[in-house]
Amino acid sequence: MTETRPSKHGAAPAETAPAGPLLRLVRRQEVAFALVGGFNTLMGMVLTIVWLTVLGGVVSKDVAAALSVALAYAVSMVVAFVLHRTLVFRVRGHLLRDFVAFVGVNAVGMVLNMVLLQLAVSLLRVPAKPAAVVVMGLVAVASYFGHRHISFRRPADSPPTPADR
Repeated sequence: MTETRPSKHGAAPAETAPAGPLLRLVRRQEVAFALVGGFNTLMGMVLTIVWLTVLGGVVSKDVAAALSVALAYAVSMVVAFVLHRTLVFRVRGHLLRDFVAFVGVNAVGMVLNMVLLQLAVSLLRVPAKPAAVVVMGLVAVASYFGHRHISFRRPADSPPTPADR
């Protein structure tokens, strides 16, 4: 059974599944988003260390460092997509479109993070570490809205197909 969630500002309603265990527990989509994001960040750190350990004896340290981050990022991106899709936004269908949009929103978030941090440090002369924390928080909030209105949005004229579930 699905329910239709009315959307704000004239956007089409999104086809959603009933609230899952995480949303029943925390009751707020924003909190669920933060919990999944926090879990995914910790998982990315652990994966980076695991990949560093695994690759450390196989390739040079320079290559191991870059490759470890890339591999951890790739795994974390897929896990984050699945968790946000199933636990936070509870949508069905349009799997490939959702994933491409999810990666796009995350890429924009990374660029936004880089630009805002650079502006804060260079232009505003804010110390880098506190600026990084504030900027990352702002980008996390922006990414919530990006995923809600872009990655997992459901236009009225494109119902999910059985093959896309």
